[in-house]
Amino acid sequence: MASANVEFVRSIYTAWERGDWSSAAWADPQIEFVIADGPVPFRTTGVRGMREGWRSWLSAWEGFGMRAEEFRELDDERVLVLHRYSGRGKSSGVELDEMRARAAIVVHVRDAKVTRLVGYNDREHALADLAPASRPHAAEPPP
Repeated sequence: MASANVEFVRSIYTAWERGDWSSAAWADPQIEFVIADGPVPFRTTGVRGMREGWRSWLSAWEGFGMRAEEFRELDDERVLVLHRYSGRGKSSGVELDEMRARAAIVVHVRDAKVTRLVGYNDREHALADLAPASRPHAAEPPP
């Protein structure tokens, strides 16, 4: 049976998979939002910064969507979600489906709020960052 944190993260994804990005009730007010790789890595703090960052990302795509493939509980506070992106780049015309856009998010949960969300456009980067051999540093943008 899935843990409370996995079920909590799954409930967030249910809305995202419908294309509903409107709620941030699940986020801690001081959430750290990180895009760790890809063309424009960044880091921000707070719900407002997260919304602005995500809005900027979404604005580059037509028909953007994501579909969770697997939820993995990493420990008492972290859930790894492996997912796929779909959509078409507005300026590039790139089709994410054709690129087999396999991505990941590491969700940090404490007291039924997401305190940190680290997105990876390439799930292999996420898996490498989570592997003990990849320490001491993670592939995240500088502060």
